[in-house]
Amino acid sequence: MRKFLKFVLPLLLIVGSIVVVVVMVAIAKGQRPDRRDEGQAALLVEAVPAHVSSLNFVVRSQGSVAPRTETTLVAEVAGQIVSVSPNFISGGFFRAGETLLQIDPSDYQTAVLRAEATLAAREAQLTDQQARSEQALKDWNNLGREGQPSDLVLRKPQLAEAQAAVQAAEAELKQAQRNLDRTRIRVPYDGLVRSKGVDIGQYVAPGTPLGVTFAVDRAEIRLPLSGDDLAYLELPSATRLDADHRAPVTLIAEGDGAGNRWDAEIVRTEGVVDATSRVIYAVAEVADPYGVLGISKQAELKMGTFVRAEIEGRRADDIVILPRAVLQADDTVLIANADRELEIRPVTVVRAEPRNVYIGGGIADGELVITTSIDAPIPGTRVAIRGEDTADAPQPDIAMEPAGTEGESQ
Repeated sequence: MRKFLKFVLPLLLIVGSIVVVVVMVAIAKGQRPDRRDEGQAALLVEAVPAHVSSLNFVVRSQGSVAPRTETTLVAEVAGQIVSVSPNFISGGFFRAGETLLQIDPSDYQTAVLRAEATLAAREAQLTDQQARSEQALKDWNNLGREGQPSDLVLRKPQLAEAQAAVQAAEAELKQAQRNLDRTRIRVPYDGLVRSKGVDIGQYVAPGTPLGVTFAVDRAEIRLPLSGDDLAYLELPSATRLDADHRAPVTLIAEGDGAGNRWDAEIVRTEGVVDATSRVIYAVAEVADPYGVLGISKQAELKMGTFVRAEIEGRRADDIVILPRAVLQADDTVLIANADRELEIRPVTVVRAEPRNVYIGGGIADGELVITTSIDAPIPGTRVAIRGEDTADAPQPDIAMEPAGTEGESQ
């Protein structure tokens, strides 16, 4: 019995297995699942469309607003200050020719009177010498002498001396009048007082600082520019003031909370490269910064304000602006082509900034530029654009095997 089971049982197991397999195959004959493509999964990325446009480059700089004309007032004559204008205070506005300070003029008025008296005396002496000279010539002729009388006879040396004395007296009078005029401290422009150094009752000597004023007709901003910045700008020459090459500038205030903007122009470059920073300074100018002359309708631009400057540069056509991060180290970008496959595209970089890069060639309008960072991009890799509807995305051509039918061989 044991020998029978030993030989028959394995045969039964083999036959049973065959029967099970046959039954399973019979069941699966008309119900075989569709064959699916087990190709490479698409890489999910973000992308932006490229837009070709024309633009003017913008170069950014910064600087502080300063007056074009600033004056340190200094006493030219000695004396006590006897009057001070109400406008001669820090921040006070004054008009051209207005008397800001008056130094005691009494001594200088006396000097003018003395010089006038001296001049009158010298003119009288000159008149006397002229009369004597004319009388000497008449006497010579009345005596019937022949020839021309000598200079001594005509008193020409005495006449010349009298004329010189008159000229000296006139010069002394002019000097006295100038000293008198210098007792009135005035400046030839409309302006503001930056600082006040003296006050009424104070005695000043020649050379004593009185205060600092500045004109309000123009304000200037020195803007540092690097050598790379100059390549994108058309600036006026340092030696020729050419109004046709004045570059427009937009000034933006920093830290005032108002976000004020002012229109300005680059009027000149300083023409000297700074030995320390290796930059060159362009000077932007704003007319009527305080709006008191009726020239400008812009907001008040105070001296000392720190501003950012956006300088309009050269014109460029057919440019694509992209985020700086999309540019690879070898001047290439990653493109998602029409078949949603990755391409590594070499491009022409016109300008690169910390935030943006300007592409001049290599990308067509409307192409999708991948912005997602990919460590090791491989051309031909399938990509899926984040946010793109899969129904609208182009589908790859993948051969699908039809489902099985009854009677199909395994």
